[in-house]
Amino acid sequence: MTASQPAPAPLLIGHRGAAGTAPENTVSAFTQARDAQADFFELDVQLSADGVPFVFHDDVPARTTNVAQVFPGRENDPITSFTWAELQQLDTGSHFSGAFAGEKIPHFDDAARVATERTGVFVEIKSPENSPGIEKVVADSLHGNPAWARLAHCGKVEVLGYDAASNQEFARLAPEVPLQQLMDTVPDAATLAQVATYADNFGTDYRLLDAAGVQRIKAAGLGAGVYTVDSTTAYDRMVALGLDRVTGDFPVQFTRHAQGLDSFPDSTGVRVSGAVNDVLGGDLQPENGEHVVLQNTSALAVDVSGYRVRDTKDNTLTVGPGYVLAPGQQLRVYTGPGTNRADAYYNGLATEALDDEGDSVALWSSAGTLQDTFSN
Repeated sequence: MTASQPAPAPLLIGHRGAAGTAPENTVSAFTQARDAQADFFELDVQLSADGVPFVFHDDVPARTTNVAQVFPGRENDPITSFTWAELQQLDTGSHFSGAFAGEKIPHFDDAARVATERTGVFVEIKSPENSPGIEKVVADSLHGNPAWARLAHCGKVEVLGYDAASNQEFARLAPEVPLQQLMDTVPDAATLAQVATYADNFGTDYRLLDAAGVQRIKAAGLGAGVYTVDSTTAYDRMVALGLDRVTGDFPVQFTRHAQGLDSFPDSTGVRVSGAVNDVLGGDLQPENGEHVVLQNTSALAVDVSGYRVRDTKDNTLTVGPGYVLAPGQQLRVYTGPGTNRADAYYNGLATEALDDEGDSVALWSSAGTLQDTFSN
């Protein structure tokens, strides 16, 4: 490749399906990623109390299900303490949007039915200490279930995880299946060399990655990937670093971006222009705590009443009634308390919404159309 040639586009992986635009780890999210022609969608697999492999990220059901209504008092019980029949009584769609009400926690095999030879599956073995024997369950599925075996034969399955011992056990059971080691940061060359004895690829947090880290990964003979990239600006930076794969919550938008199209065709022109996540004196201090900055970049006034800023953990900030932004005007949307003004709206929440180390947020209109994404 000559210096004038652009770097090849990395593989695009939809994080937990398309978790930015559908409930994470659901058939709807997988379907959106597939329809966007992502190269893969990623999921998290665990074992129910009676040994059924199911797709779910968190260790407890409180954040993404209606467990408080169905099983009061079990909100913070281990998700693996529920039987498959109990899991099927939970709604895991309504927390995201009423449009997904009734969405069920998928069986592991549901993902294979959505995937194709174009869009495969990244299978993250989640919290293996809570699901003893899960490595064998996954390996047996890939070997014995025709739908999974077909995908594996086409090179459209990769297994990944943070737990090195679990990854090594899976490599022993299914050495022919590509394997990825996840770590929050890129370690030294000696550690990467050891990872390369059982894994094919390495994935890490994009926020902490630089060119030297990419070089160390590739020098060890490993493919280099990052998670969780949620803005087109961050995506472009990762492409420039020469990454082999990029995982993000918005595969639909990234596919459009990679094709030179507008990632947000339904945008009214209101964008997230910035965010202040960590404030000296306290993130929830009155008047001057953490906040997100919206800006009207269009040539027309836009009523942003009811617009919502949502992060990846379902924290949501909402603009109150009566806010119309003139062209070029900014509005600061605060998490905590304060005095509402023309240029500031305060949600008055009692808990922080933005991660101090950096966060990704999506802006939704009152009509439920995606306007923009932002990360810092």
